[in-house]
Amino acid sequence: MTARLVLVGAPGSGKSTVGALLAQRWGEPFADVDAVIEARAGKSVAEIFADDGEPAFRALEETTTAELVDVPGVVALGGGAVLSPATRAALAGRPVVWLRVTIAHAAGRVGLNEARPLLLGNVRGRLLALLNERTPLYEAVSLAAVDTDGLTPAEVADRVEALDLARA
Repeated sequence: MTARLVLVGAPGSGKSTVGALLAQRWGEPFADVDAVIEARAGKSVAEIFADDGEPAFRALEETTTAELVDVPGVVALGGGAVLSPATRAALAGRPVVWLRVTIAHAAGRVGLNEARPLLLGNVRGRLLALLNERTPLYEAVSLAAVDTDGLTPAEVADRVEALDLARA
């Protein structure tokens, strides 16, 4: 078995919200990679970054992602998951949709969220750097992209469904 749909995108693109909505519509399980990591580690992503460092978090992210894309349901990846060559390889041939968001909209959605350790400080500047680094990777792993700016989660979910990438 394999995930019915995998969502990738920058922080604030709506992966978790839209993924949960689609899973509910389809009667499928939903998994947010960051939430699964937090539950297993017994601490937040920010605490993992602070206590163990980013490399330790990325290793957890890589193994958790590889596991979750091999089970039925909808999976929302962390924004940086695509940095891993192993994760990019694991996504090959899977129904991956990139939820695109501009910096202005992403910054407004994430605000000063302390749960996002890579965005602490200058949120807009950090988002710009992350998007510049990750955009080619999101593009490379996805079969399609959906722009999310100015749309409600339900409207984004409608557009993802209209792509007809996810197997029924």
